[in-house]
Amino acid sequence: MGLYSAAATAAEAALSVPANRILVLGDSLSAEYGLKRGSGWVALLENKLGTEKISATVINASISGDTTSGGRARLPPLLKKHQPNLLVIELGANDALRGLPIALTQDNLMAMTQMATRANARVLLLGMQLPPNFGRDYTQRFAAMYATTAKTSRAALVPFLLKGIADVPDSEKWFQADRIHPKEEAHPLMLANVWPELKKGLK
Repeated sequence: MGLYSAAATAAEAALSVPANRILVLGDSLSAEYGLKRGSGWVALLENKLGTEKISATVINASISGDTTSGGRARLPPLLKKHQPNLLVIELGANDALRGLPIALTQDNLMAMTQMATRANARVLLLGMQLPPNFGRDYTQRFAAMYATTAKTSRAALVPFLLKGIADVPDSEKWFQADRIHPKEEAHPLMLANVWPELKKGLK
């Protein structure tokens, strides 16, 4: 192979490698719980990136039922394997459902953002809010936890992943029968909430 051919081959190989590697670490809200495959917001994100002609690979490492402790334990090998330049963390709701201390959840979120920073990955936190039946004090502290973590770790933040879905008068229409997991129709709205901040973290 001539020098020119070798250089051309190397250039083609470089162009074929996606500029962005996005790792999504989440729970059932990102794992397409109760939905047909390919209809959740993460799959829609892949379509969006293609439409926008943004070079990217999306790795969805979300598991239904996962907590921040589970995500913290799973993250190191995922970072090593996929070497993302953007980590999206969508965790915390199951911590609240299990009545775990907010301090523990925040500590786990901070640990994950620090792991990502050490691995040269930007971080986008997807915040959650709780319904009033959790009590005013708990719900306020839970929502503030994401903002505090983002500010301390200099991570990007989407304050509420389910904005326009769970906080509207007719919210029931957006949810499956369990009233916890959004229907397929809600996932484009979830992506719309995520996209502006996520796009800022892309190359």
